[in-house]
Amino acid sequence: MFFASNLKLLRKRRKWSQEEVAQKLNLTRSSYSGYENGVAEPGIENLIALSTFYKVTLDDLLKRDLNDLNDNEWGAIDQGVHVDAKGQKLRVLTAMVNEQNEELIEMIPAKASAGYTSGYADPDYLKVLPTFQLPFLSKNKKYRSFPIAGDSMPPVSDGSYVVGEFLQNWEQIKSGTPYIVVTKDDGIVFKIVNKLEGLSDQIQLCSTNPLYAPYLVNINDVIEIWKFVNYIAKELPETKTAESDLSKSIRGLQKEVHDLKTYINHKNYLV
Repeated sequence: MFFASNLKLLRKRRKWSQEEVAQKLNLTRSSYSGYENGVAEPGIENLIALSTFYKVTLDDLLKRDLNDLNDNEWGAIDQGVHVDAKGQKLRVLTAMVNEQNEELIEMIPAKASAGYTSGYADPDYLKVLPTFQLPFLSKNKKYRSFPIAGDSMPPVSDGSYVVGEFLQNWEQIKSGTPYIVVTKDDGIVFKIVNKLEGLSDQIQLCSTNPLYAPYLVNINDVIEIWKFVNYIAKELPETKTAESDLSKSIRGLQKEVHDLKTYINHKNYLV
């Protein structure tokens, strides 16, 4: 564990005193000094506050010797864009189980979806949710069901529920594949995800409805990613038509134009 030495290093790089940092974090100087000297351990709330304050992931703050970072990595931290590409931020994935200790699939009702970004790890939030099981799914993986609103992802219609498999390592994202992405600002969104070359700190979210333009999300704003498994709908999807083929072609062209603009802007930024 490199927590104490990392705190000291991060503070000295910013040329702050212990008193100044303690005041910024609403801590006593003795408490903060104890963290740096290794004689005291912060609770989870203070750990998160320290991680946010210094703009490093909790995983790096606790387990990585920051003295080994190269200039590019320090530059990313100093600019506040340190990337958690693997999704290894310290978080607790709480799961409901039945009497046989088998994990259940929690269903997030539409009315409860707004509170998911703050309650996803809270047992009190999860234990009141409806749960179910799908026997054909693996017992070695974690699944959760999310509500879908709107018409941005046909053939999945408004009012449907998508079942997602928890993605532990975000580097396993496959471009062009649907995922449920939980972000700090937008909450639960169901989109096609693309990884863009040269932009490791962002992912592109696309709709299957070409009327909705693709957009970028900073990976540091992502809380969870769930790989699409199946969906539950109250009505049959529409039969494929020539119009749907046209929509697919438009969406492909739209994505290519967006990628090209992103690439050009990125090149201009580097110059």
